[in-house]
Amino acid sequence: MPLLEGFQITDVAAEGNALGRLATADGGQMVVFVPYGAPGDVADVQMEKKKRSFATGRIVRLTEPSPLRTAPRCAHFGVCGGCRWQHLPYDFQLKCKQQQVEDALTRIAKIDLPPTSPIKGSPGQWGYRNKMEYTFSNRRWLTREQLESGQEFNDRDGAGFHISGAFDKVLDITECHLMPDINNRIRNGVREYARSLGITFYNEHAHEGQLRTLILRSNHKGEIMLIVVWADEPDMRVMEYLRDEFPEIISLLYVVNRKFND
Repeated sequence: MPLLEGFQITDVAAEGNALGRLATADGGQMVVFVPYGAPGDVADVQMEKKKRSFATGRIVRLTEPSPLRTAPRCAHFGVCGGCRWQHLPYDFQLKCKQQQVEDALTRIAKIDLPPTSPIKGSPGQWGYRNKMEYTFSNRRWLTREQLESGQEFNDRDGAGFHISGAFDKVLDITECHLMPDINNRIRNGVREYARSLGITFYNEHAHEGQLRTLILRSNHKGEIMLIVVWADEPDMRVMEYLRDEFPEIISLLYVVNRKFND
């Protein structure tokens, strides 16, 4: 697929994408959807898929960053896939989301809208979720940069999120800001403590390993319900570690799941 040098990104699209338009041989234009772009970017974009009416690509070099861009808070932004617009200011995100809703109602549903008020933003951009789920894997996903570094990764244990579009691949997560920071301390603590004990992480292809999933739910008081999912009988040392190390946990449970499915 061709490399589009100096491609101009002009707008945002659904599902967290940005877009630009490419001139076609017949004098028309083709929309190219680009994840993690920003309106005003000028970038070299590697096209990856091409359909009759649109194409998709990824930024390989950002030659002129958009003035809209802001520094993402999370170290995993751009790989995790969970937060697609961290590189855009929150007030701009709200305008884009409002425009998408209005476009869906007017262009698709053919509704004549009355005047609408702006979206009222949340007072807190971070730590607002009350539930998170992390998966343990003994074959964590390696990023493009890691693969191209030439470094060997013999230890592939990780705990994190499934890569978007690849349910059997898990990205190791060291930080996530969608839930209060207790979720980071618990996840990172369990991962390192289990590894120090030699407890194996699950391999869903071979159906082997002990630790499978970690599920956290919090309430408005900052109290935590924690569920640890094991592939076989639990190692109670991990459960005792959680009980003793994190007083925020007021409901601590384990589940044994011997099935192939989660």
